[in-house]
Amino acid sequence: MSEKNSTCNVIKCKSDEMNAFVLETDEKRLNEVQKMCKSFPLDIRIRAEKRFIHKLINIPFNGTTKTYEGENFKMTVVKMDMMNTMDQTPVHISAPKKSDSSNGLRSKVIRVETVGHELKDLSNRLVINFPVNISEVILENHTLSCQFYNETDNKWNDMGSFTNLENFNSRNTVNCSYDHMTPFAVLLVDVAQINAQQWKILSYISYIGCSLSSFFSAVTIFLYVFMKSSNRDSSIRIHVSLSVALFLLNTSFLFIEWGATWSHDSVCVFIAVIIQYSLLSCFSWMAIEAIHLYLLLIKVFNTYINHYMIKLSLFGWGVPAVLVGGSLCVFGSKPFYGPTPVILSNSNETTNLCWITDIRFLYGMNIPYFSLTFLFNTCILVIVTHQIFKLRCLNVSKLPSHKDICTVLGLTFLMGMTWGLAFFTSGYTNYFILYLFCICNSLQGLFLFLWFYSTTKKNRRLKAQSSNTSEPASATLKSYKSSFSY
Repeated sequence: MSEKNSTCNVIKCKSDEMNAFVLETDEKRLNEVQKMCKSFPLDIRIRAEKRFIHKLINIPFNGTTKTYEGENFKMTVVKMDMMNTMDQTPVHISAPKKSDSSNGLRSKVIRVETVGHELKDLSNRLVINFPVNISEVILENHTLSCQFYNETDNKWNDMGSFTNLENFNSRNTVNCSYDHMTPFAVLLVDVAQINAQQWKILSYISYIGCSLSSFFSAVTIFLYVFMKSSNRDSSIRIHVSLSVALFLLNTSFLFIEWGATWSHDSVCVFIAVIIQYSLLSCFSWMAIEAIHLYLLLIKVFNTYINHYMIKLSLFGWGVPAVLVGGSLCVFGSKPFYGPTPVILSNSNETTNLCWITDIRFLYGMNIPYFSLTFLFNTCILVIVTHQIFKLRCLNVSKLPSHKDICTVLGLTFLMGMTWGLAFFTSGYTNYFILYLFCICNSLQGLFLFLWFYSTTKKNRRLKAQSSNTSEPASATLKSYKSSFSY
């Protein structure tokens, strides 16, 4: 009886030993190690795969392409002229039906590698089309995001990536473009997902801006209370009403994260309801600013409405109260408000906010309400801008041209047009737009204070001038002209 000697490789599932082992292994041995070690580090596998891929790329072959297939991979080596523009690369994948987390891989990982060259900051972006079956992806509270694997941080990242979902509904295709070449994939991410570092910066900007807006809104209200009743015209009252709404919004926003830390959800629900009501009230009073502006500039004469401010107040404060009150009436059967988790990309961190928990309720109320306001205010702003420059062409307006520009910019902030920046972040995270959105809208209370102070100051000067004339029509014309300039 002969005894045969046999050998076997024993690998301890430790990072340093696995790292040394995979340096010289092939794809088959790599899969064996992964099966033996359940906690196989992803960064080690990525490095091993890259080394194995580069070996295959360096194997000489005839023709322009060569395809290699393994147990868990398929690779095509292409001889390319790097001086020419790369064509679009179709990638055929299928998305899994379910996921255990809201931030999960939704495609096979695609690697684009070149040996000896680090391709980044590409002027001609790499474009990959990922076909995804819409019936297999749950998109109620999430969206699809094109990302790449950062081998330095060992995390998925969306920096330098652009996600285009225009053909998703019609062709079930996610169009991804990148300015570099690394491992790529499509991930299903939370709709509000933002880079953890960017989130902290945006939070600081928002809290500082909201604090300033709350303070100056309070100053505006204080000045109005001690203002002579004879100086409280409709324009001033509307400005102050918008300041009150902004004060409620900015002050309640300062507690949006703090309220979510309480053990009792009632505190968070209360903060979320105040934010929702004050936000809708802001939109209402922005629309009222546009209505009053139209009556003041376009109609000018022979415009009188009984109980004008009472009717405006019923719209500005009443309509949001009805909408929020109606949602609270059904709160017992379906909670719309409370702690809402926000998952941050490139991190395992999750932060909670006191906000609307049902995404359908959020989009069903806030988006249509603001969209109508934005569309109406845009039309009014175009008409008013045309009228201002028309007066200049007729030599009626004696304001310098730069003041006309400041007037239009002031009206843009006054009527909340900067809130429309939110439309440009749909489908992907645009940090430039987010920064612009946070800065402009968190400081709206400050901008309104400057408008209020300028208007009251010029109205006092204009009133002193008009007291010496017997032509009320001329005084009225000067009044609405001066109210547009800083």
